[in-house]
This record gives sequence, C-alpha cells and structure tokens, in this order.
Amino acid sequence: MLSRPKIGILGSGKGSNMVALHQAVQEGRLDADIALVISDVQEAGILEQASKMGLKHIYLAPGPYRTKLDEQAELSYLQHLQGAGVQWVVLAGFMRILKGEFLRVFHHRVINIHPSLLPSFPGLEAWKQALDYGVKFTGCTVHLVDQGIDTGPIIMQQTVPVSEEDTPQSLHARIQQAEHETYPLAVQKALHSQLKIQGRLCTAEEAG
Repeated sequence: MLSRPKIGILGSGKGSNMVALHQAVQEGRLDADIALVISDVQEAGILEQASKMGLKHIYLAPGPYRTKLDEQAELSYLQHLQGAGVQWVVLAGFMRILKGEFLRVFHHRVINIHPSLLPSFPGLEAWKQALDYGVKFTGCTVHLVDQGIDTGPIIMQQTVPVSEEDTPQSLHARIQQAEHETYPLAVQKALHSQLKIQGRLCTAEEAG
C-alpha cells in the first residue's frame, strides 16, 4: 500500500483552515497526514488548536522582517519540514511571503488560500477591498504559490455573493465558510492529481 502524502501546515493566526483540513483528514475526505504545524507567532491560536488535536507543532522565529522569513529562518523552516517528511506545504493564514530557496525546495508544492476570486483583490484584507469596490460576488481561491504575491496557478475557486447589508465582518465570515469547504477539496485534488501548469492556468488530470 502506498503511504499517504505528508503535509506541513504554516499559519500565523487562529488556525480555522487548519481545523477544517484536520477534520477532512479525520473524515476521510482528505487522504493525507498532517505531519507538522508551524507558526511564526509564538502565541498563535493555530498552535493551541494543533495541541488539542494531538498534532506535532512548533513555533519558529521568523527573523527581523515583518513580511517575509529571513534566510536563517527559512533554512530552519525547511529543516523542520523536511525532517518531518513533509512533501507538500499548505498555508493556513500564514502572513509571510515565501521566496527563494523555500519555493525551490517545494517547487509547485506550496498551496495557499486567498479570500477573493483572484486575480481580483490580491494582498491584505481582500474582503474589505471587494466591499469597497462594490462587486456583487467575491469568494476564495486556492492556488499554488510562486515568487509573486497571490499570483500562482489557480487550483480551485468558490464564489460568495455580496449583499447590500454586508459589513466587512459579515462578508469575511461567509468567505471563511467557503474556505473551509473548498480548501480540503482543493488540497485533495492537488495531492492526488497530475497538475499541469501553464502560466496561471492549472489543470488536473487523474494521477497514474
């Protein structure tokens, strides 16, 4: 029997998407093992959630930069992920840009979820951007991570309607619900399909 793919999860916040991924594993909807959870925030909720679930977890200092890992931190992250046998890295609210050696080691094997229908509204607080712009639909996007910011090949999207009564908080909450539904499906697709990538186009064929 083939071993299940091992994923490492990186997060900076509460960890709700990590919880959704773990639940999908427990229910057999995601055929993978969560080998390690890492946070760049020492008191992050994602570490507390991982502890409750019995998942291996660790805080790793990110270095002095606000938006990215420094070279030494990047090396430490890679060493811990590789030491845990991680084959795919899944970002669950990880607020630092991954660059350079990290993306070379895990080439087309880093997955992120973003709270908008990319390429619309990249960057921070995408739900506020959508509300300010006045769009009637927004949503979430699961994509592979490349050297840009929210520019990698798209694996899956789910739309969320915007109502006239929405506040940033209410819209964000509904987008998060969509994320929790979509992320396990997209990760399962990425891990167990043959992904073909041409620019931002990412298509999946049955592996084998």
